[in-house]
Amino acid sequence: MAQIRREIGLRVKELREIQGISAESLAKYLMVDRETYLAWEEGRDDFPVGVLYEIAGRFQVDLSELITGEAPKLRTYCLTRKGRGPEVYRRSSYRYWSLAANFQHRKAEPFLVEIPAESEQHPIALNSHPGQEFDYVLEGTMRITIGSHEMDLEAGDAVYFDSSEPHGMKALGGKAVRFLAVIL
Repeated sequence: MAQIRREIGLRVKELREIQGISAESLAKYLMVDRETYLAWEEGRDDFPVGVLYEIAGRFQVDLSELITGEAPKLRTYCLTRKGRGPEVYRRSSYRYWSLAANFQHRKAEPFLVEIPAESEQHPIALNSHPGQEFDYVLEGTMRITIGSHEMDLEAGDAVYFDSSEPHGMKALGGKAVRFLAVIL
């Protein structure tokens, strides 16, 4: 995981330097302080997926290129079979699988996300990123915090929100949660 974080940070740093943008300017664009940004770029902490999405848009590259180092190749459609989406290593508390990794010029980033049952024993870790997010619970029950609001969602429930608001989730009921997350 640490090696993957460093590789992603190096790709972002290279794009930033090619464009002649300072770390301070990119941090300001992302609405985070310089130290938080440098922790991501240097691989000391995970980039939130939404932040990577914003960086990809800023530098006009595909999110898959930032994460994997390879450009997507498909233009007409991208089929992802059950259990076959590439895993995206972004945050140690969640597991992500990209559901459209090989499709060029995506307008949204769909992920299958799993939150382990053990998360119930820990406080919710909040993050924020520019844009909007849609989450649809497939299995289990989760608590989601968005700003000062806290809600429990069960299978079949959905929430759409401004992802610049601090937000985070955890599993409830001693079972893992799986949900569809679409970042716009």
